[in-house]
Amino acid sequence: MATNVYFNGNVKSEQDLYEDLTIESLKMYGQDIVYIPRQEITRDEILNESYNRFSDSYVVEMYLENQDGFEGDGELLSKFGLEIRDTANFIVSRKRWDSQVGTYLTAGNGESVIGRPSEGDLLYLPMASSLFEITFVEDEVPFYQLKNVPVYQLKAELFEYTDEDFDTDIDAIDRVETANATSYTYALDSGTGNYTIGETISQWTGVNDAAGNPINIEGEVAGWEDLGLTTGNLTVVSLVTTDGKFRQLYVDPDPLKQIIGTESGTAYNVTTADIATNFNRDGYANNDIFDAEAQDIIDWTETNPFGDP
Repeated sequence: MATNVYFNGNVKSEQDLYEDLTIESLKMYGQDIVYIPRQEITRDEILNESYNRFSDSYVVEMYLENQDGFEGDGELLSKFGLEIRDTANFIVSRKRWDSQVGTYLTAGNGESVIGRPSEGDLLYLPMASSLFEITFVEDEVPFYQLKNVPVYQLKAELFEYTDEDFDTDIDAIDRVETANATSYTYALDSGTGNYTIGETISQWTGVNDAAGNPINIEGEVAGWEDLGLTTGNLTVVSLVTTDGKFRQLYVDPDPLKQIIGTESGTAYNVTTADIATNFNRDGYANNDIFDAEAQDIIDWTETNPFGDP
């Protein structure tokens, strides 16, 4: 027996009305969420990891389903320290996401262009000043009430920073990088000018790729100390090489290998590399304490590689 032809949910006008009412309700009861698409720069095929950059941001209204607080395991004290495993579900209109975000994504920029929110993209929740990473996109909720689905349900968990590059021009978001990224400090000389905090620096490696393009080391200025007499100390974060390999800045008097500030035009030579590498950016971490104590217990010199007590 066929279904009743007088009660058919597949009516375009009714679907449009349902979608418009959904958008209106999201605007009334939702929040302005900053959507940050992930740009994959390089990929480690061995560890199946990628180095990512987040440089674009789009504001779109979303509804936070978790009215009684974030879900997940919450605060968990493990052998690795305090972990916060909050999760949240966000509802966003398909139509609004397409107009506010989807139309601006470009494959050439390393962004996903699959026509929907992508796993790995970030959501910034201003209310909690928190970044959430999308772990799964549910595109069938609610389940075809009018034979269509007008929204996405974005399942997300609290973002854990792992040296990604942030350049969104939103201070509250970009501070995540400057506060947590692994930093390297270099002694410089034979230069002029002053680097500005946040600008990109570049140094030629001395070689070019197969197409003849220079392979450069790039990073972001996190600190600059002008010591006078054409010397100074430069602190950089988010070091990456344009060929996808990790390198620190070269110690080289060659003027062609000076560290160039792309905005300020400042140029210096590196005289001492990595004079104050700061791997311990977590105030609760104990690795510096363990390192200092271990020096008195185990001999780490090259003549004793196995460290006999």
